[in-house]
Amino acid sequence: MSELIQVEKRGHVALLTMNNPPANTWTADSLQALTRIVGELNEDRDIWSLVLTGEGEKFFSAGADLKLFADGDRAVAGEMARLFGQAFETLSRFRGVSIAAINGFAMGGGLEVALACDLRVAEAQAQMALPEAKVGLLPCAGGTQNLTWLVGEGWAKRMILCGERVKADKALEIGLVEEVVEQGQALERALQLAEQVGEQSPSAVAACKTLIQSGRSRPLDQGYIIERELFVDLFHTEDQREGVNAFLEKRKAEWKNR
Repeated sequence: MSELIQVEKRGHVALLTMNNPPANTWTADSLQALTRIVGELNEDRDIWSLVLTGEGEKFFSAGADLKLFADGDRAVAGEMARLFGQAFETLSRFRGVSIAAINGFAMGGGLEVALACDLRVAEAQAQMALPEAKVGLLPCAGGTQNLTWLVGEGWAKRMILCGERVKADKALEIGLVEEVVEQGQALERALQLAEQVGEQSPSAVAACKTLIQSGRSRPLDQGYIIERELFVDLFHTEDQREGVNAFLEKRKAEWKNR
């Protein structure tokens, strides 16, 4: 199962590579592997960020293998929807920062897994779409929700209801990705961003991520209250004292994630 998603740890960064050629499609096994791997990374206090990319030069991921749905089996559909939701929601709740290095086509579930990440870096030749309605389906792994949150209702409807495919430059313009780089450079840039994450306190980053994402479901006035509570909670950590004293002593902080 783990071979479908290769894992390499580089210091405080975990590199996950989707490896199901030729198009890095999702299967029940690879979705369960993603859930398990992210869960394990959450328990590894030495891992502060995660980079996700696709094997090869053409595809980040083409999404689900449509052969699974060819016979209209509702039981299969229900199980795959559950596995997709479980995997991508687990990724979205990853304790650290997750960055998608989109190195090619990101279609359907391939785009949805990138939407579940915190940041997205796309190569100039990359193309992105949620084309499920063209084959009588819909994005069931957070696509309708996460895309709308990122790009707004108008562009979400263009991509989902009109089946519009966007190239990397348009994706940057509408806020679907945060950066576009030359072909072959997405992974390097994503790893650079992951290293930037490592300059911050892992404890503070985790708290900030929680606050930012909770804004989708909580009223603003509740967010203000929780923001102050989590600020005070950081004073239970070693990182808080280390960060402040490192600044005052004009030295680089040595984070412990404790």
